[in-house]
Amino acid sequence: MNKKLKYIWAIAIVLLVNVLVISIVKSGSGSVGALSKLGSQGSEVRSIQTKLQNQGYYKGKIDGIYGTNTRNAVIRFQKVKGLTPDGIAGPKTLKALGLGGSGGLGGFSSNDISLLARVTSAESRGEPYVGQVAVAAVILNRIEHPSFPNTLAGVIYQPGAFSCINDGGINAPVSDSAYKAARDAINGWDPSGGAIYYYNPAKATSGWIFSRPIITVIGDHRFCS
Repeated sequence: MNKKLKYIWAIAIVLLVNVLVISIVKSGSGSVGALSKLGSQGSEVRSIQTKLQNQGYYKGKIDGIYGTNTRNAVIRFQKVKGLTPDGIAGPKTLKALGLGGSGGLGGFSSNDISLLARVTSAESRGEPYVGQVAVAAVILNRIEHPSFPNTLAGVIYQPGAFSCINDGGINAPVSDSAYKAARDAINGWDPSGGAIYYYNPAKATSGWIFSRPIITVIGDHRFCS
């Protein structure tokens, strides 16, 4: 009798464990790393805010905090796109924003990200983090601009484009923040406001660059159109 009772208890425990495991898997699937919602924070939220702002849905500060204003902007976007207006940036909403795909990195390879990080690190050393992202964003903006080459390598290695290519700064150790800044820029965060040029007025030697309209100032850099 005791053996039979132990056998029944063993089966019951196994069944209970299986139920718990299945519940955990179901609750986690499709949500881990796949959505941002009210209370979320981080680079993905900044990317969402940037995309929404660029499309006219979001007027607030790009601060990486998924607050009420961000949620309401997401709802407006979802309604226009025919998505469930739940205010949650899940896979379908992220894809509609242009943040879907492989990690939201826009098809850039690991070598591309490394190259962008190297230039960002060399060109923005000593600058605040938002300034590092802005430098990376300028490089990406040039790819889309008709006045520049349409590839990352083409933009970076364009003769005279970046001083770090000529002085060897691109070969210096890369800061961890530069890798993060490169990814944030690729994911859509553009603190430069769409700039295609930047300069440090204390170091710039070209008179022409001072004639460019200034969009914003971050740290020691002026970002221009």
